[in-house]
Amino acid sequence: MKSSSPTTRRRWLTVLGQAVVGLVAVKAARPVKAAVQNALATAPAPKSYDPFAHSWRMCIDVEKCIGCGLCVEACKKENHVIPKAAYFRTWIERYIIKRGEPGSEDPRGETIVDSPNGGHDGFPPSTIPREEVLKSFFVPKLCNQCENSPCDQACPVGATFRTPDGAVIIDKTYCIGCGFCIQACPYGCRYLDPNTHMADKCTLCYHRLSRGLKTACVEVCPTGARILGDMKDSRPDNPIRQFVEKNKVQVIKPHLGTEPRVLYAGLDKEVR
Repeated sequence: MKSSSPTTRRRWLTVLGQAVVGLVAVKAARPVKAAVQNALATAPAPKSYDPFAHSWRMCIDVEKCIGCGLCVEACKKENHVIPKAAYFRTWIERYIIKRGEPGSEDPRGETIVDSPNGGHDGFPPSTIPREEVLKSFFVPKLCNQCENSPCDQACPVGATFRTPDGAVIIDKTYCIGCGFCIQACPYGCRYLDPNTHMADKCTLCYHRLSRGLKTACVEVCPTGARILGDMKDSRPDNPIRQFVEKNKVQVIKPHLGTEPRVLYAGLDKEVR
């Protein structure tokens, strides 16, 4: 997540020129991507991993999140996200819904949202008097790993692609840093890494998933607010299936039709 900055006309012309050249490589890259063997240049998936045998989902229980920030810290360390900078693969937002004005038919008033340092260091006490607060809660956010991902469609060189097991990955071998995918993401989940000049975002810790490990954020969550699972796992004690069956799960911005694979329980209508 990073706010976009103005881009000069000259840079865009250069990027478009690079995109035309990059298109030539797309056809040759497809077989490699289908196999998902080079999804992450720094940690390729093991050859024994079959992406067609899995269907990953992440579920987040909003009522269990305490805004501690451990998930944000773990994500930064695990994925080498720039420390002490406003770049995040996952972050936490605090929502404070104030009471409605006296005499109003609507019990809800103004909604205030903050995310100091992405929630990395937790949250300071709110300055809003307690008697004015109707409801407050924390919402962890990350790439929604959309089935109909706008970023995938916007990438001119095929660097962003969807894996058969449900992750949306950026192949750094092909990324030209044009920023089209960043503009296309309606969830603000992507940013341009100032060191590599390439797009970056949450990958569901694909280098861990493909080795039978949990994502870093799930591993450290002290309350179990994040649950990761395989929908193709037919065992009755599959935690992700149990969560979906026992809760009314929702997605963020369902009207966009992106079909996110990150599901929420206890999601308030004010979350955007």
